[in-house]
Amino acid sequence: MSILSTLFPFGWQHYLLGGLCIGTGVALLYLFNGWIGGMSTVFSSSWSYLFKNPFFQQDRFLNSRQWRVIYALGVVLGAGAWRFALAGGEAQHTNVPVWQLLLGGFLVGYGARLGNGCTSGHGICGLGALQLPSLGAVLTFMATAFLTANLMARGLA
Repeated sequence: MSILSTLFPFGWQHYLLGGLCIGTGVALLYLFNGWIGGMSTVFSSSWSYLFKNPFFQQDRFLNSRQWRVIYALGVVLGAGAWRFALAGGEAQHTNVPVWQLLLGGFLVGYGARLGNGCTSGHGICGLGALQLPSLGAVLTFMATAFLTANLMARGLA
């Protein structure tokens, strides 16, 4: 058994294609419009439609919320097109309790706001723009992930 089949039991080509599509999309968005396609800002700008809280009513959210909603819709529709048209339409399921999913989602969302961006935003957009704070964020994310994975593998977490 090769190392590739061990690490990627369902193949690696779709990961490469997905990464190329994401990178190309983010690069074109920035090159043609000067817009940074981070998803945590999409989340915050979308809430500006519903909540009049001063945080959500910042100019940076109000001035960009229309294109960000369309951008998020494109991400969702693109993933749906891949799943149902190209990948056979098999739905994925989880046995994780709903309360854990909600708690995890809350913590990830809070962390993304606290870190001024999500892991993918810093990793794809921030590093692509050579932003030093994004390098620090990505190194922190990776160190935490490595530590957590090793603790979990040893049954310590």
